[in-house]
Amino acid sequence: MVGILGKKIGMSHIFDENGRITPVTLIEVGPCHVLQVKTKETDGYTALQLGFGTKREKLVNSPDAGRFKKAGVKAVRFVKELRMNDVANYKAGQKLEADIFVKGDFVDITGTSIGRGFQGGVKRWGWAGGDAGHGSMFHRRIGSIQSGARLSRVTKGHHMPGHMGCDNITIQNLEVLKVDKDNNLIAVKGSIPGHKNSFLVIKESKKQPKGFVKHKPVVATKKKGAKPGAKK
Repeated sequence: MVGILGKKIGMSHIFDENGRITPVTLIEVGPCHVLQVKTKETDGYTALQLGFGTKREKLVNSPDAGRFKKAGVKAVRFVKELRMNDVANYKAGQKLEADIFVKGDFVDITGTSIGRGFQGGVKRWGWAGGDAGHGSMFHRRIGSIQSGARLSRVTKGHHMPGHMGCDNITIQNLEVLKVDKDNNLIAVKGSIPGHKNSFLVIKESKKQPKGFVKHKPVVATKKKGAKPGAKK
């Protein structure tokens, strides 16, 4: 599973060869440094520990400072571990850049959604609300939340007002439409979670990995015979 860390720049649009406009999200990917290579012999599983961004040395604690020094890299701000099936071709201190992806690849992007604070049920869950007329005394309130005779308790997972946003969200099968290695940028089709300058994890798509061949849809063909409307 190929992956890299990045940062959301913002949204834009590009035109294809037919002049059609496509909304895209620009992501700064890398350069990422490999901080640690984990193997089954030493750790029980195979993974890469990657670092992205920069951080002032005075803000780094002693354990992290030792880890960065051992890998031979400067202090990084965002550290994440990615599981991989084979890590034989990687080593500590190695640099990963945007060219691990090419145009036409599909990726899964994980980020933290924008926080909305404490919200009511109408905004958080899309409740219809009550009558808007004067004297209804309902409007956007909760109303009854459970039957007292049958269960006498509130069922688990019942939609209620509460904290909205700041969730870990993954969007799958986003197509890479452009790769700019010089500026460490990629453009993916559509939107992704998170606000501008938020950190992301970009991985090869599970459903459409590299080398995936998508079968063409079967097109129905007309049977041979007399043309419609022909005289018998």
